[in-house]
Amino acid sequence: MIKAVVFDLDNTLMDFMKMKTVACREALSAMIDAGLEIDEKTGMKKLFSLYDEYGIEFHEAFQVFLKKEAGRIDWKVLASGINAYRRVKESFLSPYPHVKQTLIRLREDGLKLGIVSDAPKLKAWLRLTGIGLADFFDAVVTVDDAKGKRKPHPMGFQTIMKKLGVKADEVVFVGDNPSRDIKGANKVGMHTVLAKYGEWKKQGKGKDEKADYEIEDIKELLGLDIFKIK
Repeated sequence: MIKAVVFDLDNTLMDFMKMKTVACREALSAMIDAGLEIDEKTGMKKLFSLYDEYGIEFHEAFQVFLKKEAGRIDWKVLASGINAYRRVKESFLSPYPHVKQTLIRLREDGLKLGIVSDAPKLKAWLRLTGIGLADFFDAVVTVDDAKGKRKPHPMGFQTIMKKLGVKADEVVFVGDNPSRDIKGANKVGMHTVLAKYGEWKKQGKGKDEKADYEIEDIKELLGLDIFKIK
């Protein structure tokens, strides 16, 4: 019997990569206007190569980027980029369509709800509160709660089960990344759902890690036979 549904956060409940891309493009444009000599296409490629190297949450990406491109940090250029990034980021923080309605239905059916995210604790909670979803969840596990271990490491999945008081076969895990979310949840014995609307399509990573179910819209969770929701 299913007692809990656990979600990944970025690109499962909210379109994080869209926000990141738009915000970085605006930041780069602002830095160019402030004096950085680089074209936008090249700049975006080099900036995102840093996120590939250091992780998408790397908070000093602009500083490292400027050091590599200009040999030093021009504080006017850096400040212009950060302000533009923050301004756009706030306007693009929103849940995917049908997320709130789906969470309401799941709670009405008596299911516990949780999150396992590779984001740092503060950033995860800033996003959850920013998109108005914080009060839906009984427990939230971040990379900090998992002692720095990122998915597919079992630590985060084991921690959320302990917090929710459930066993692996009583949990459905929903995530967008086969090589991290689905692989990790499969390893500990959870039922798994691949959110095909998320980032994994663009990156094409880990497609051979199979989920029990696949959905194109989060509301399709409600129709899965494993829940028997009417």
